Amino acid sequence: MTAQEFKIRFLPLKDKLYRFAMRFLNNREEAEDTVQEIYLKVWEMGEQFNRYKNSEATLMTMVRNRSLDKLKTKKNKASELNEEITGSYQNDPLRGIENSDMVRRVRQLINRLPEQQKTILHLRDVEGMSFDEISGITGFDGNYIRVNLSRARKKIKESLQKAESHELDR
Repeated sequence: MTAQEFKIRFLPLKDKLYRFAMRFLNNREEAEDTVQEIYLKVWEMGEQFNRYKNSEATLMTMVRNRSLDKLKTKKNKASELNEEITGSYQNDPLRGIENSDMVRRVRQLINRLPEQQKTILHLRDVEGMSFDEISGITGFDGNYIRVNLSRARKKIKESLQKAESHELDR
C-alpha cells in the first residue's frame, strides 16, 4: 500500500478514532498517540490489513483495545473541558459557563458508567454508529446493545435531574 493509498483510505477516520480514544483515556496527548500507534500498526501490516472485511470496525476495535491496555498500565486523570466548548460562547459568557458545567457533569456521569455502557453510549451517541456497526466493534448482540444504551441514558438523565433538584433546594 502506498502512502497516498493509506492517506485516502484511513485519514478520514482520524477524528472518529481520536474521539473514541478520548472517551477511554480522557487525555488529548494519549488519545493522539493511540491513534498514531494504530496507524503505524496498520502501516506495518500492509496488505495483510485487507483481509479484514470492515476496516473501520477493525480500527475502532484496535483503538478500543489499545486504550484499555493503556488504562490498565497507567492511571489517567480526567482532562479538563475542551477549550472548544468554553470558546464557543464568547458572546454570552454566562451561557458558556453553564454549558461547560453541564458538559463536565455529563462527562463525569458517563465516566462512572460500567465500561460496556460507556463504550456503547459513545459509539451510538457521539459517533452516530448503527447497532450493527456497534455489534461489529464490541461483539455484543443487538438486544444487549439496546438495553445497555437505554440503561446508560436513563442513569445519566436521573443523575442530572437529581443534581438539579438538589441545587434548587439550596
